[in-house]
Amino acid sequence: MPLKRAKSGNFKSSPRRRQADLAAEAKPSALESADAADDLQFRPVTDGRAFEEIARQIRSELAEGRLKVGSRLPPERVMATQMNVSRHVLREALRSLENAGLIRMRKGATGGAFVAAGGGTSIASGMLDLFHIGAISPEQLTEARIWIGSIIVREACKRATPTDIAELEANIDALEAAITSEPHPQRVEVNFQFHRILARIAANPLLIIMTDGMLNIVRDFIRVLGEYDSRFVLASRRIFMRKFIAGDPEGASKELEESINRLYRTYLKHARVHGLASRFLKKQ
Repeated sequence: MPLKRAKSGNFKSSPRRRQADLAAEAKPSALESADAADDLQFRPVTDGRAFEEIARQIRSELAEGRLKVGSRLPPERVMATQMNVSRHVLREALRSLENAGLIRMRKGATGGAFVAAGGGTSIASGMLDLFHIGAISPEQLTEARIWIGSIIVREACKRATPTDIAELEANIDALEAAITSEPHPQRVEVNFQFHRILARIAANPLLIIMTDGMLNIVRDFIRVLGEYDSRFVLASRRIFMRKFIAGDPEGASKELEESINRLYRTYLKHARVHGLASRFLKKQ
């Protein structure tokens, strides 16, 4: 399928333009321009672990719909007074919610704590932590990538538009170019992007989050392994696309499975050569 490619160029911003851009970045986004939720009434905190109770109350407001994406929480002074806690304890609770991806803190006159749109970052970080402590082994990760990937391919095959097909093919072209012109980390990211595009086409946020989380783990142990030969992925992608475009989700899923399994065997072989095999053995 022929693809139209946009022309690219190098442009230099004038000092005045750069100042305007910085000013624009300082403004709150459209989602964060919502009125402050000043009518919220929080209960006094009596629990010994005050910051956990504060976080529970804010989560409850989200669950009940009184706080929505883009809502600004009441000022710290108001919330601390209502909950009968110090502002230090309140900030500890807000930081925990920010780390969980539920709120976003902004500084300045238009700042405050805003309900974030979310994106699964905390889930991906949690999955990586589980891998680091040995709760998730590379074998289990490979299995999950195959199982979830199969679901994604089936759904993406049903939903894909000509624009989606073009985006996947453009990614394969980018991978082909990267093999001879880009360092290994950049080639890995182009490869990862193919999986992200498929997950987006499947149009389920949980599948997108799971895909990001699994790729996050793969990136981590690839960083430890260093460069390895993955040129076979390009040919596999071409085969995958022929089956995908033909409306053969089973055949496309099978090709993806074989590619993921071959990559895992490549990782394990490379790890053994470099004395890192213990990282790839299932911990009991």
